[in-house]
This record gives sequence, structure tokens and C-alpha cells, in this order.
Amino acid sequence: MGFLEELEWRGMLHSQTPGVAEALAEGMVTGYIGFDPTAPSLTIGNYVQLMILHHFQAHGHRPIVLMGGATGRIGDPSGKDKERELKTFDELDSNLEHQKAQMRRFLNFEEGENAAILVNNYDFYKDMNALDFLREVGKTLTVNYMMSKESVKRRIETGISFTEFSYQLLQGYDFQCLYEREGCTLQMGGSDQWGNITTGVEFVRRNLGAKVHAVTTPLLTKADGSKFGKSEAGNIWMDGGLTSPYQFYQFWLNADDRDLPKYFRYFSFKSREEIEGLESEHADDPRTLKRLLAEELTTRVHGEASLEAVQAVSRILFDKKANADTLQSLTADALAMVAQEIPTYEVARGHFQRNMTASNLLAGETSVVASNGELRRAIKGNAIAINKVKLTDHEHEITLDNLLHDCYLLVENGKKNKYLIVATD
Repeated sequence: MGFLEELEWRGMLHSQTPGVAEALAEGMVTGYIGFDPTAPSLTIGNYVQLMILHHFQAHGHRPIVLMGGATGRIGDPSGKDKERELKTFDELDSNLEHQKAQMRRFLNFEEGENAAILVNNYDFYKDMNALDFLREVGKTLTVNYMMSKESVKRRIETGISFTEFSYQLLQGYDFQCLYEREGCTLQMGGSDQWGNITTGVEFVRRNLGAKVHAVTTPLLTKADGSKFGKSEAGNIWMDGGLTSPYQFYQFWLNADDRDLPKYFRYFSFKSREEIEGLESEHADDPRTLKRLLAEELTTRVHGEASLEAVQAVSRILFDKKANADTLQSLTADALAMVAQEIPTYEVARGHFQRNMTASNLLAGETSVVASNGELRRAIKGNAIAINKVKLTDHEHEITLDNLLHDCYLLVENGKKNKYLIVATD
């Protein structure tokens, strides 16, 4: 199975220019995908394209990650109904450095003749003035050609600035630069980038008389028609500080059953035989399939330790058999994840050194219960637990020794109401 066949069975092949298969069959091809650093982190939507580069490299070809230090300053009109709000240069540079570090975790940049390389397209333009750009780049294409692109046509009526109109010139010139500098003959991307990508093919043909190629992937959408990579809270980030490993894990666990075949093919490293075997084995058990996918992706994106922490958090939040020993086994990082998932109260650490009682804490420093009377009734009903130990006295003293990792206290009021108290300095 070659690269294109791999994409085809995975449902990841949308369009291609003539001759791609023949070029790939001749030997190692250098190909690239561009990423504009307009967000503070890569998202799971970006990971679709990273998976394309992974398969490209796994089939013996050399991937280039092109970071859009220049194009990110312009704004891509593709798929947008109105003008983008431009980011500051400092913000873009910070985003770019963070995304570069993320990229290095998902492709092989170190070993072999097809080791990936990372390029910043700002280097193509930083020494070019406006007149140079107009002569060397702007002269290549006619306005008629540029206006025929879907990304421009759909914006003509609502308005498009010269800045965004010129975006395809930069992306086209990027391909020309990569062809000249790295021998790159293939550009890949999402289907919404087809116009920009084929502009690059035309650039190389007109300016250098060479034939290069394009491949695009379908835009991934959910079965309900909503945009992939979005949750009710927003983007699913590939940064644990923006989307916690627990939330990332839950995204896959809560996926629509109808999306599972597509998600496995897009995101699993497993082979066709393995995926089809799992689907056959668990045909009546989509929950297991979701768990297997969630485990694979959480480990790959956040690491084995984070997966273990996620699983521990899940046991504390949902497993009725979880006890004090289960809670004591949680790491500080795992408890920090818990703090993002249940109501949390902050209490000054010093208060735990001054005769802090359950009554003071639960009906005073926090609002776990509304009053001392409610606390007494809850204790009488065997409903209150602190660190998985049932409370029997509203005057029970709580000290620093009760804090998990010198910081956390888990409080439960009944089977469903859980709270985390965090000691602060």
C-alpha cells in the first residue's frame, strides 16, 4: 500500500493534481503542509494535517512543516466570511515558537534520509521590500486568475482587503521557494486550501517551468454537522494548559458513535487490519472502541503519565468503588485535573492551623452546605465524606495533615455532589 492508497482507505483523500501517483512511485518525494501560528497552540483540527505528514513520512517520503511566520501576519481568507482580526507580531512569534515545539513531538526530525524539516516562511520575505514583492511575486498571476479562486469569489460581495486578497500570492511563492531550496514537489492541505495550493502549482510552472503536485484531504466534520475539533467550551487544544488531558480524553469518550469509524481511520496509528478487527470485535460495544481511541490519542499527545492520571481521575469521579486508598494514590497533577472538573473552593492555608472544624469549613469558609443545620442533617444521613471517609461529627477538626499533597481536600455531599478544597498561601 502506497501513500495515496493509505489516505484513500482512511477516507483522507479529497483531490489531487494529475501525476501525483506516478511521482510518488518514482522514489522519495519532499512534500509540505503550512501552518499559520494564529492560535496559542495547535488544535486537534491541526492534527488532521499532522497525521497526513505522519503517513507521508511513514511511506518513505520527506515532510516539511512550513510555519507561517509571514502568512500568519496577513490572514487567510479561506473559509472566512469576513476579514480576520490581525494578531500582533509578538503574539504571532510567541505562538510560532510554541507550535514548533509541539510539532517536534509528532514527527521524526532527527533520523534517516527522510527526516522532517521545519521552515519558517518569514525567512522568504524578511529581506524583500514592497517593490521586490510586486515585481517577483505579484507579476506572476493575473487578477482574473486570483479572483477565480473560491476563497476570493465568496468574499467579493461582502468585501475583501488587498491584504487578504494577496494571501494566495504568498502561499504560491512559498511553494516556489521550497521547490528551489528543498526540492519540494508536493503541497498538501485541507480541501478548503485547494485554491491556494493550486496557485502554488501554477507559480512553479510559470516561473520555473517545473511540474509540481497537490493533494488535499476532506474537511473533517461530525455526524451532527458541527465542526470537528470544537466542543461546547470551544477548541480542543493540544496543550494541556488549554485543554486538560482529562478533557482531551473525554472528548473522544463522548464522541458520537457514528463518528467512530472516521475517527479511528483519521487518528489511529493502527493498521487497516487492526482497526477493522477491533470494529468487528466490538461491533456492539462502541464504548470500548471510544476508550481504546481515547487511550491511544491521550498517550500520544500528553504522554503515558497523563493517561494514568486521567484514568485515576475518572475512577475518583465516576467509580462507586473508589475509596480512600484510591484517592491517596492520586498524584498532585491528577488532583489538579480534578480541580478543573468539579466545583472548587480556595481556603487560606493558615485557616487549617487555627481550630478548623468541619462546620467552619463546609458552612463557613465554603458553601458546600448552606448552614450548620443542613450540615448536621447531611451528616446524620451519612451523606458527607472528606477524603472518602464519612464524617460523623460536625465539630470534627480538619488540619493541614488532612490535605492531600499539602494542598487538596475532597468533599462529597451525597453520591453526586463532589467538591475540591484547595489550600492557598
